[in-house]
Amino acid sequence: MSHNSNQVKRLNIPIWSAMRLIQKITFLSLLTTFCYSLSAKVSYLISIEQPEHHLAQVEMRIPAGMKSVVVKMPAWRTGNYKILNQANGVRDFIAKGKNGRELVWKRIDKSSWQIENPSERELTVSYLLYANELSSRTRHIDYSHAYLDATAVFMYVPELMEQVHRVELNVPVGWKSFSGMVQAQPHEFLAQDYHQLADSPIETGVNDVYEFSEDERDYQVVIWGKPAKKSQTIVEDLQKMVSASQTIWKGYPYQKYVFIIHATAEATGATEHINSTVIQRPSELFAKRKDYLDRFLRTAAHELVHTWNVKAYRPKGLVPYEYQHENYSDLLWLAEGTTSYLQDHILLNSDLQTMDEFLDKLAERIDEFQQKPGRNIQSISAASMEKWIAQGGDFANNFSVNIYTEGFMASWLLDFEMLEDSNMSAGIKELHDSLYQKQNDKRDGRQFVVTDFDTAEVVATIEKLTNKLYKNWWRENIESPKDIDFNNLLNKVGLEFAPVKNSDNKVWMGFESKEQGSLIQLTSVEREGPAWEAGLTSGDILLAIDKRQVDSKSLEKWLIQYNEGDEVELTLFRDRQLIKRHLKLTKRLSKKRKIRFLESPSETQKAFFKAWLGMEFPVNRAEAN
Repeated sequence: MSHNSNQVKRLNIPIWSAMRLIQKITFLSLLTTFCYSLSAKVSYLISIEQPEHHLAQVEMRIPAGMKSVVVKMPAWRTGNYKILNQANGVRDFIAKGKNGRELVWKRIDKSSWQIENPSERELTVSYLLYANELSSRTRHIDYSHAYLDATAVFMYVPELMEQVHRVELNVPVGWKSFSGMVQAQPHEFLAQDYHQLADSPIETGVNDVYEFSEDERDYQVVIWGKPAKKSQTIVEDLQKMVSASQTIWKGYPYQKYVFIIHATAEATGATEHINSTVIQRPSELFAKRKDYLDRFLRTAAHELVHTWNVKAYRPKGLVPYEYQHENYSDLLWLAEGTTSYLQDHILLNSDLQTMDEFLDKLAERIDEFQQKPGRNIQSISAASMEKWIAQGGDFANNFSVNIYTEGFMASWLLDFEMLEDSNMSAGIKELHDSLYQKQNDKRDGRQFVVTDFDTAEVVATIEKLTNKLYKNWWRENIESPKDIDFNNLLNKVGLEFAPVKNSDNKVWMGFESKEQGSLIQLTSVEREGPAWEAGLTSGDILLAIDKRQVDSKSLEKWLIQYNEGDEVELTLFRDRQLIKRHLKLTKRLSKKRKIRFLESPSETQKAFFKAWLGMEFPVNRAEAN
């Protein structure tokens, strides 16, 4: 791979940057832009003249040929399995014919407008848009920038979705515009169809912009805000990350990629797109190593993995995206949980995390899994189908699993099963590369395509890679609730849990709580734990233990006096009434477990370790531990 470590702050050197851009434009990209411009069927103009009020005016031009036209605003955005009802920010809807006369229209549902166009000539739709939803990563406009996810900004005509779409921006002086789409002009973008537009957000405003090239691909890093870390360091880390993707896949589904970073005061989250991502983190989280690794680098790696796993290939129920209702699949765990699994491999292979940090995170994930009673109730396949309506809180913890965290564990199980069955020649990385390579057969000259798969195809691909049957394994591990023998998994690769001291086990009451003034309010009660068996529930306020008043500061001090098996009387406040309950204390590990290397691993364990992580088993185990 070529490696170019030069990063350029684009806004400071516009002439040099323009020259560099000209040099990088190939005849093919010029031809693509020219063809897109000529064939554009639907065009938009968004004018941001009142950014301080979070307002924009959107104009949509629809070509001739339709007597009755229905325009729709998507009800959800890609990357978020939740109905958002994004048409709620639209006002002053107007439709006009080519002669400027207003056309008759009516709103037919929450997201759709039907327009009568008897002349069948070209028509224009315009509407006022309110954009103040930064944390949802849909639309946000203020005095310094605008972030525009097309699904929350630009309506579409169902019959014209496959046509070329063009977007032009009218923005304040001094603003710069960026997107993963073809950029025809400084504030003009072209998409091969509405699906690309919907999956290519636009960031425009006053930003710091960096560029680099890696493996003959071009990257932009667009930063809005001021992260508490040198931007150059962030860019260099992202450059290391993208090259590590080739330890999983052979090839890239993009020629250009854009990292959009919002270093803000409050918003937090991230969303993947076809050839870009947006990552939101409070500025101060970039300062400390642990926060930077856990909250930024892991997130960036997660979204990068999604460029293949979800954007280049994804479950059948999500191809193509249907923007007006839920898109169901029992394989969302493979889309999200496996992405979480592979993100840590990319960070390890790019030297962005140490082996110690990798194993600490793995131990943390194991602890989280084993402390979730829902793992014995719901399968990861069922959780995938229910994602669109999944609840949080006590019910989720006690009776459900999560496509991200438990999906990670299902991916780990599958990886080791495949490696073992294939004599360590094929694991989950090879599975995903096989799913990705289908793209080459479907590309048909288009810049972006997506291939789909269902459970039968995934199982068939696994069986081809391993030469083993997997239908029974799939039914027992994916379609059924599954507990996991982590000691066995770790042992396969020459690892083990470090011994636990007796002093690390503390008296446990079986609930989580928060301060309510100086009082203790229960926020969750673990199923079949001490508090659950005693009849406690979230919302209860704990006042006393054995008739002695406790508060959030003194609770731990009082518990030190008790032993496992002791029964205590609790005085609680529930629904404005005092109640008493008796609770039998147990013990639970109070510290995070550590994973360490075996002192004398076998050659088989060392080979398995290398097949798993792509690196040699550490020679100096003491130093590694």
